[in-house]
Amino acid sequence: MAIALFRIRPFALMSILLVAMYSLSGILLFLIYCYDPMDPNGNITVTFDIVHWTPDGYVARVTIQNYYQYRHVDKPGWKLGWTWAKDEVIWSIGGAFATEGGNCSSFKNEIPHCCKKEPVIVDLTPEASPENKSEDCCRGGILYSSAINPSMSFSSFEMKVGNLEGNTSGNAPKNLTLMTPGPGYTCGPILDAEPTVTLHIGGRRQVQVFRTWKSACTYSSFLANRTPTCCVSLSAFYNPIITFCPLCSCGCREADKQTQTCIRDGYPASSDITQNLDMVKCTGHMCPVRVHWHVKSNYMEHWRIKLTISNYNYRRNYSNWNVLVQHPGFNQDATIYSFNSTLLPTVEFEDEVALFWGIKYYNEELLQAVNNELGSVSTEILLPKNSNTFTFSNGWAFPRRIYFNGENCEMPLPDTFPTLPNDSSKQRPFCCLLFVFITLSFKILFASH
Repeated sequence: MAIALFRIRPFALMSILLVAMYSLSGILLFLIYCYDPMDPNGNITVTFDIVHWTPDGYVARVTIQNYYQYRHVDKPGWKLGWTWAKDEVIWSIGGAFATEGGNCSSFKNEIPHCCKKEPVIVDLTPEASPENKSEDCCRGGILYSSAINPSMSFSSFEMKVGNLEGNTSGNAPKNLTLMTPGPGYTCGPILDAEPTVTLHIGGRRQVQVFRTWKSACTYSSFLANRTPTCCVSLSAFYNPIITFCPLCSCGCREADKQTQTCIRDGYPASSDITQNLDMVKCTGHMCPVRVHWHVKSNYMEHWRIKLTISNYNYRRNYSNWNVLVQHPGFNQDATIYSFNSTLLPTVEFEDEVALFWGIKYYNEELLQAVNNELGSVSTEILLPKNSNTFTFSNGWAFPRRIYFNGENCEMPLPDTFPTLPNDSSKQRPFCCLLFVFITLSFKILFASH
């Protein structure tokens, strides 16, 4: 019997080890895709502040704060959900509403706003009636990024929670979820935090809430999209060849070559099919958005760049869009003509990172494609010359990385970047030299036989 157990144990141990390694690899992959070196401290923090006690519960102010520098929440806005720890109900709510009322049949005199164990809360629009509003509410679920518009990067609502036993201090909700409007966010546990303090009477009096719970939600492109959502193409005045987006950057087209419109599976499956499918113009890259970087001119003291963002999506306008560019040329003061811009603090990068977004009432909305017409916005950029950072050699005229609306765009391979016409053999990519070497070797080998 002991021998049999001895034989089983190594197999069982190996099985446990394999399962542990698989789980660990999944966790590591998730962490890699969640961590953004361009914005290492970015997250969306959800805060529950208990501001009043009631006979059977409390009044809570819930605040959703976007700390991401360049990732925002667009239309149709955020959805916030959780699981109650006990038998709580929402008696009333201001500045938002629960999408379902639930089974409230056990309440006879007063009917709660929501009796569901797992409520889902949605923001009100700015047009909501004043009696339904609360402070800092009703923005249609839209959260601006903190670097673009910090005053509009948060939203709040108030709710009266009840159906609890007397003399309770409340229990933190569990299993927080955040949809914005698709998937991608994973929220940590809702934990006790230092009570929130607000200033009153012109900042001379501090008022502390009774209790505060907080949770941080982080974004992962790996969870949000099956395939990338944007790609980058490159060109330069000194080379007639355009470097197009890599083939199948955002998935491969399955339609007939004559078809103009393709269905692109953009999100993991959900109950709303309109959120699953992007209807895009059929291309080799199949991306809803393309960013094009063109080196336009070479002057005595600066380079002139044209940056163009094109929308291939037939179903969607991109409101409050932004583009993030990592490029060594932004180490100097650049001049941008048709976009708003700012430089972002980052870690681990010597290159500067510039954030661009549209000008209000001019180009803040990237319109959807119509027939053969693409929606597009563009600007020209003057980058001061610095021979130590921004030169034509080794592809330094082009960005290292580009993001659109927080999504990492597929870049062409460096050996496909536009090169100088008088490019010497010393500057040829290693892979090309290796190919030439292998070809010559085969020729010599066959000649000898």
